[in-house]
Amino acid sequence: MAKDSTGRLHVTVKSGGKRKLSSKLWLERQLNDPYVAKAKAQGYRSRAAFKLVEIDDKYRLLKPGMTVVDLGAAPGGWSQVAAKRVGAAEGKGRVIAIDLLEMGEIPGVTFAQLDFLDNDAPEKLIAMMGGRADIVMSDMAGNTTGHRKTDQLRIVGLVETAAAFACDVLSPGGTFLAKAFQSGADAELLAQLKRDFATVRHVKPAASRQDSSERYVLATGFRGATKVTA
Repeated sequence: MAKDSTGRLHVTVKSGGKRKLSSKLWLERQLNDPYVAKAKAQGYRSRAAFKLVEIDDKYRLLKPGMTVVDLGAAPGGWSQVAAKRVGAAEGKGRVIAIDLLEMGEIPGVTFAQLDFLDNDAPEKLIAMMGGRADIVMSDMAGNTTGHRKTDQLRIVGLVETAAAFACDVLSPGGTFLAKAFQSGADAELLAQLKRDFATVRHVKPAASRQDSSERYVLATGFRGATKVTA
């Protein structure tokens, strides 16, 4: 164990045996990540919770009484933050969450294990919502192939599908927040978002690892509402 450039103790994991190099590096990163320790100490299910905390602290998106849709919610870090800030556990607001994976119960959060890309997923989500949403947020990311262009196309596809859903269900003035990666949302999607929202920006919270290409697209001030049928 040694100290890193910031003076913190750095844990080194021994290699060898059945542990692959990639597993060794992942475990070292987890053990030395201050946000992992912080999440554990504060009862959050993942370090990702602090990404939403930082974005919301800066832009003041989540307010008591709001209805929030969390796409790609598991293990639940974002849902925990949203539920607390909109007062969902006290019945003041609502958080509707879905994911391909199972997710343990969170007070104030209504969860369904769904593939957002299934044709009937939007209809099921709308039924769960029972009305319009104030915020649609997505931390979804597809499995990576290692081929940069393919992975970028996949994440753009997810963001585009989430944005289309958001435009169908958001109340006027609503917010859309989604993981975009690499260079951010592509030009065509950005142009569409700028037509539908008053302000569109890319954000990279401090909790995103500095060596990660992860970025988020944040669109606020939804200009209109047309579709929801609850």
